[in-house]
Amino acid sequence: MRNILLTIQYDGKNYVGWQMQNNGISVEEKIKTAVESLVKEEIKLYGSGRTDSGVHALGQRANFYTNSNISIEKFPYGINAFLPKDIRVIEAEEKDENFHARYDTTGKEYMYLIYNNSIMNPLFIGRATHVFYKLDLDKMTRASKKLIGEHDFAGFMGSGSNVKSTIREIYDIKITKKDDLIIFKIKGNGFLYNMVRIIVASLIDIGRGRFDENRIDEILESKNRSMANVTAPAEGLYLKEVFY
Repeated sequence: MRNILLTIQYDGKNYVGWQMQNNGISVEEKIKTAVESLVKEEIKLYGSGRTDSGVHALGQRANFYTNSNISIEKFPYGINAFLPKDIRVIEAEEKDENFHARYDTTGKEYMYLIYNNSIMNPLFIGRATHVFYKLDLDKMTRASKKLIGEHDFAGFMGSGSNVKSTIREIYDIKITKKDDLIIFKIKGNGFLYNMVRIIVASLIDIGRGRFDENRIDEILESKNRSMANVTAPAEGLYLKEVFY
């Protein structure tokens, strides 16, 4: 029995998210069906984690077990033949039998895109969030540095989540701008439900002048979700990389 790890990219706007659900088509469902069509056997797909409806991925990871003798380099091409054009397997590698795409992760990196112009570029619709007011990147960057390190991120967790601990560590946050595109990159050992989108929304509020930079400290100390702003839209979020 072989254990195959896939690296997957997808445009999430046409899906209910990664995980299979009853209310629509998921990315996991499409990948599972495609793999089964290729290897001619039923498989179980183990993803590195969920992404919500509308969220994209540049480096989602998932593993499965198979008896197939297809060469490892042919797996991406074979699986892609059964996938829609907005989902692609870009790499496959063999792992030992005990490897698990979710439980063996050591960290993840997310990216968030904002199109910052009074008029939205139609080429970025569904792939970046439109913010029409001017944002102060220096203030946003200074405020973001307060999040680096190990903290209780309960104030940045979406409702409806049930986790044993809200302690997480953020390794690095970078905010850059290229023309009208603002790019957030956030790397950490793990993320709570909607955590990245709530962080981005809070930094947007600081960048537009609604709050000062100390707002981040206040949200962290309060551990109260109501202190943070609304959740930033899913369309700007990308799972960039999963680390092992």
